[in-house]
Amino acid sequence: MIAWVALIVLSVPFALQAPGALSAGGFIRDDLESAQAKALLETEIGLAQAAVVVVFHSDSTRAGEPAFEAGAAAAMADVPKALYVRTVLSHAFSTRQVSTDGHTAYDVVLLDLSADDSPRALPGIRAALHDVPGLEVGLSGGPAFYGDVQAVSEADLRRSELISLPLAALALLIVFGSVVASAVPLIVGGAAVIVALAAIFFVAGLTPMSIFVLNLATLLGLGLGVDYSLLMTSRFREELSARGWQPDGVEDAVGATARTAGRAVFFSGLTVLLGLLGLVLFGFMILRSVGLAGAIVVALAVTAAMTLLPAVLAIVGVHLERLRVRKVIPRPTAEGAWSRLAWWVMRRPIAVLVPTLALLLLLGTPFLHVRFNAPDARILPESAPSRASFDRLTEEFGPGPFAPIVLAIRTTGRATDPANLAILYDYSRRLAADPRIDRVDSVVDVDPRMTLAQYDLLYASTGGPPDRYIAEVLKATTRDDLTAFTILTPYGPNEAVARALVGELRAATGPLAAPPGTTVLVGGGAADVEDVVTGIAAEFPRTAVFILVTTYLVLLLLLRSALLPLKALAMNSLSIVASFGALVWIFQDGNLSLLFGTRPLGFVETTQPVILFCVLFGLSMDYEVFLLTRMRESWEATHDNPTAVAHGLERSGRIVTSAALIVIVVAGSFAFADIVLIKALGVGIAIAVALDATIVRALLVPATMRLLGKWNWWLPGALARRLPVVEDPEAIA
Repeated sequence: MIAWVALIVLSVPFALQAPGALSAGGFIRDDLESAQAKALLETEIGLAQAAVVVVFHSDSTRAGEPAFEAGAAAAMADVPKALYVRTVLSHAFSTRQVSTDGHTAYDVVLLDLSADDSPRALPGIRAALHDVPGLEVGLSGGPAFYGDVQAVSEADLRRSELISLPLAALALLIVFGSVVASAVPLIVGGAAVIVALAAIFFVAGLTPMSIFVLNLATLLGLGLGVDYSLLMTSRFREELSARGWQPDGVEDAVGATARTAGRAVFFSGLTVLLGLLGLVLFGFMILRSVGLAGAIVVALAVTAAMTLLPAVLAIVGVHLERLRVRKVIPRPTAEGAWSRLAWWVMRRPIAVLVPTLALLLLLGTPFLHVRFNAPDARILPESAPSRASFDRLTEEFGPGPFAPIVLAIRTTGRATDPANLAILYDYSRRLAADPRIDRVDSVVDVDPRMTLAQYDLLYASTGGPPDRYIAEVLKATTRDDLTAFTILTPYGPNEAVARALVGELRAATGPLAAPPGTTVLVGGGAADVEDVVTGIAAEFPRTAVFILVTTYLVLLLLLRSALLPLKALAMNSLSIVASFGALVWIFQDGNLSLLFGTRPLGFVETTQPVILFCVLFGLSMDYEVFLLTRMRESWEATHDNPTAVAHGLERSGRIVTSAALIVIVVAGSFAFADIVLIKALGVGIAIAVALDATIVRALLVPATMRLLGKWNWWLPGALARRLPVVEDPEAIA
């Protein structure tokens, strides 16, 4: 106890600093083509990787009028001197940066930072911007979006804690009936969260970590820490009750609790850990960091349950029932409500199995029309500053200008040599002829009136182009054999048309294929989205196989059955499929928008199903382990399958339901989050756990186990002789 108290005290200062050590990026991978194109243009030509868009709006004046321009100039006067600012592209020199009605305009602030590091420039830019009466000034673009994601995520976490902690305490009070008993799981869960956040702070100093781990760490740490403590505290009450609630029976009760419930906690924690470690196999920072942080949290939750909790129980002992608010629930009997439900199901297994299975599959059918995309400003609440600026820009200019497709073109020899100019000139005209493309900006598109011969003369000058503007264009887009084409379309990066265009630009043949003698890398907004979606899809099977195989092996070792682990994997998959369907139905299609306070996104963010799969596989297996270990105990005592099923469900039903309720409360509290990704994650977990702890466990499990009969416990003899017996404490050690 002293060691844990010291650890918690030392962890608190670092846990409070954890949010500042996390970043909001991580949705791209360096080896993707779009990232390579961006890095190449930044390294060799000096193109900025990140930019902040400063939006000006006035209801009374228009761009070009003295009042508007004077106000914009005053607002921006000190911005070029802000930290990390490379240069400012003013609307005063480009009519394209002014809306049709003239009431809205924008300046582009180019940064000397990578996209993931770009939020570091925001404090300096905000401090340099000046308020001007009569002129609204807002910030948009990637850095502003990431900055708001970080701020809103922290606010979401505080809100969820304010909601979930009192509700979890109330649920525990209802379960245990005493203040002392209900406080024990909260102490252990809180300790796990505090130490985990401190550990995440230190890990974030060694490798980039996403801001989204903050919410997931709290959800898992509190949910699992309380769950494991609930299971072990309930078993301790049973063991102490069997010993007459005598002080001299406390030590034996703690030991028996650790041998039985402790074993279940260890293996259930191991299954959750394996699910989260599957995320570490991804190359994307957001997934890798969520997996790493989740593994830290689960490991600490299990450690706290197996070390801190026994110490607390040994100290509290027979005083566990102090400060009772309701009558203590007696030890469950062999013929309680859960047992009667199990026998009812086992008398009609097929009649229960078929409609229940059909219901879960029906709930998952919306996932058949899922559309995967990358997150944009729409995941933020409309009250977020960058979201308001984003909405204004897209309303006035459309989404296309802020997510261009960028081509990094490598020629044979200097790009401005006559032969290469002819190739680039022809390529640009082919691109511009496509109806999906508004225009192309490049060294051969400086003036639409110029011919190829005029470009030859212009760039043949040994001293460079005589025109200063053209010289600046050449400097900004071309160096030696590398040049950049910027393709403007009317489409946002998440739209299918834009992603299809990226595919045609990358194709070896077709009207948009790269010309012979050149090498073209396609980058930009739509290319980023396309590469992320396909990249995650390519990596997911490896993770799924890892989780399925390792989980099967752990359950094989624990349950000593060849078929029960397979059945458990199938049961888990059903609740996850139903959760995926709900994710699409609610957040992509926009159903129940009034209830959840969202607007239809029209897509599912690509990383969400992956995170949900890995998290839910472990969480769902948690309850399966609690249930099946109790059934295994009864099977070894009776070798009667129906009795083992009924007895196991009776002995675990109330506790598993209570544990699931805690996770549902904690996860459900994220439904009040302002960021749609966090809201969807919480809702998805809550739905899956609710289905798993009710329909799957109470109906599907008894039905399938009745149909399998003694085959549930089948294990080939050769394998049985080689598997260690984990019931032996020395085998666990």
